[in-house]
Amino acid sequence: MDSDSLDQMLLAGSAIVLLAILAVRVSVRVGLPSLLIYLAMGVVLGESVLGIEFDDAKTAHALGFAALVVILTEGGLTTKWSEVKPVIGLGLALATVGVAISAGIVAAVAHFALDLPWELALLVGAVTAPTDAAAVFAVLRRVPLRPSLLGALEAESGLNDATAVLLVVLLSSEGGMEHGVPGFLAIAAFELVGGLLLGAIVGVAGAWVLRRVALPASGLYPITFMAIAVLSYAGAAALHASGFAAVYITALWLGNSDLSHRASTRSFAEGFAWLAQIGLFIMLGLLASPSEFGVEHLIGGIVIGTVLTVVARPVSVFVCAIPLRVPWREQGFIALAGLRGAVPIVLATIPLAERVPRSTDLFNVVFVLVVVLTLITAPGLPALAGRLGVLVERPRDAEVEAAPLERIAADLLQVRVTAKSRLHGVEISELRLPRGTSVSLIVRDESSFTPELRTVLRRGDDLLIVTPRKQREATERRLQSVSRGGRLADWKRGGGG
Repeated sequence: MDSDSLDQMLLAGSAIVLLAILAVRVSVRVGLPSLLIYLAMGVVLGESVLGIEFDDAKTAHALGFAALVVILTEGGLTTKWSEVKPVIGLGLALATVGVAISAGIVAAVAHFALDLPWELALLVGAVTAPTDAAAVFAVLRRVPLRPSLLGALEAESGLNDATAVLLVVLLSSEGGMEHGVPGFLAIAAFELVGGLLLGAIVGVAGAWVLRRVALPASGLYPITFMAIAVLSYAGAAALHASGFAAVYITALWLGNSDLSHRASTRSFAEGFAWLAQIGLFIMLGLLASPSEFGVEHLIGGIVIGTVLTVVARPVSVFVCAIPLRVPWREQGFIALAGLRGAVPIVLATIPLAERVPRSTDLFNVVFVLVVVLTLITAPGLPALAGRLGVLVERPRDAEVEAAPLERIAADLLQVRVTAKSRLHGVEISELRLPRGTSVSLIVRDESSFTPELRTVLRRGDDLLIVTPRKQREATERRLQSVSRGGRLADWKRGGGG
């Protein structure tokens, strides 16, 4: 590659990234996940339209796994342990037992209804069983779901890649199932438990080091966080444990530890994950060849997608949720919110790279399935959540942003008193903020001043509030509570809101 080729690649790459970023706004407005737009961009750029040829399944497999590592890292860093902890059992059950049940049901239908050989039918079941972390994080975090419900779906999507990858790899390799079902279960247990343990060890060790090492520049902290997460994945893979389980647990631990520059790290990880998603979906779109899609692929994708949505997913959720006494409304939403995205398509590149017979048909069917399911299920999830009564009120009347004050282990909150906020007319003393929290500055009109306890808040005010990091969530809850209910909000519960 010479400098001219590099210049052309940079020009095309930057233009595609900018177009993809602008496409996010379009996807939000129309209520569709951006993955569909990115897949379409890849198809348009591909050999069927603009003529860019890309058919290297092994490269797609490797780059797809690298992108999933970044996406899972961002998911772990931004997931609240307080939401995941109460439902971690359900998340683990869905990520293991749920994947197995779903794969088995889909495989049986693919064999008996579509007349596929058992080897290919089992691959179809394994590839389509896991939910997609990128789709879950991108779509469901915009919906004000109950924290426990969102936590279960995030834990499942963060952990089920491990089970599905192992199943697909064993089914795609010669002699992969030579030890039978007992052997497979033993290998699966070792890989999953090993990945979880190693992820926890690396997370604890990484947090310990970060608390004691003062890096010379704040910009090095996000890079260090990401490097620790990638180290966890690679270390687990080297030990033949699950790298995906390890990286998610490590990121989850780091993201919920009291560390410096967590806010900037999360922002960095979010941007990096968006870039990974853009590259991943465009690459998968390039790998697809619409000219090769036949009626059998369309029918197969629709049939398998219908079985997955109507039968396999609900049954797997029911079996996993009933022993844990999950309310039926939450079960219903979990059953229909099992979003598929990049993960099934990336998994379909494994048999494609191994040249498994009819693996091209498998890839085409999965590609159609993901597009159709996403078009049908994703736009209706907010309305479905409302009908099932699993939404919680997340008032936006007080707009809160935060910045870290690392030297005193505190956060600086910027709060806007909006037009609908009932903070208007409330005195500073009536906020009853948690101990150690103070309103340091008020910006009103074109001036700023230090408030007193009797200072009355007005619409349009910007408040700068300093709060100890451990009290930040309580402070935000209290501010939102007063913003919604006025000065007497939650009076009996006190300043914690």
